[in-house]
Amino acid sequence: MPHIGMPDFIRAVEDFIFVRDEPRPADIILIPGSTRSAHVLLAARLFREGYAPLVLPSGLHAKGKGSFDVPGFDSEWAWMRALLLGEGVPDSAILREDRATYTWENAQFSRDVMRSAGLDVRTVLICCRAPHARRALMYYEAACPEVRFLVCPAPEPGCGPGEWYRTAEGRAMVLGEVRRLGDQISEVFADAAEAMDK
Repeated sequence: MPHIGMPDFIRAVEDFIFVRDEPRPADIILIPGSTRSAHVLLAARLFREGYAPLVLPSGLHAKGKGSFDVPGFDSEWAWMRALLLGEGVPDSAILREDRATYTWENAQFSRDVMRSAGLDVRTVLICCRAPHARRALMYYEAACPEVRFLVCPAPEPGCGPGEWYRTAEGRAMVLGEVRRLGDQISEVFADAAEAMDK
């Protein structure tokens, strides 16, 4: 049977969801919350390689859960901080945001932390999971329109470009991102429009 190329409707979803930039020197690395470690370890590596002097993990727990479910930690932030410390990131370089329960809060609350710290932030690296790249980028851009964001996603085995649509798990993950954008984006647009009108 001849190989059939990726259908346009699948490519359209893939091109939209999977955003990737080459890392460049930045003012800070932002990490949206999760219980997966690959993007946190990527952030630690980029820090060690000198791409940014500060790292800001963000998160309390997933909105629908009510608590963080990794034993020994009370928040996504505390867990990610422990991973960063274990990978050689000094505590003095790790900022704290431990209230967010979903990506739009990650973006807004991280913005507030950076402002409260008096940081002059022009360029930011976002380290996130690959399927989460578009949503993270859109929300952080909406929260900080004056900032240049570069998305540095960690690979997600079985759920990357060219492969996600081949398994039920990959389809559920990527199309779940499409759904969440539809469910959540109206709040982001409303908040962004309100901010522009001020």
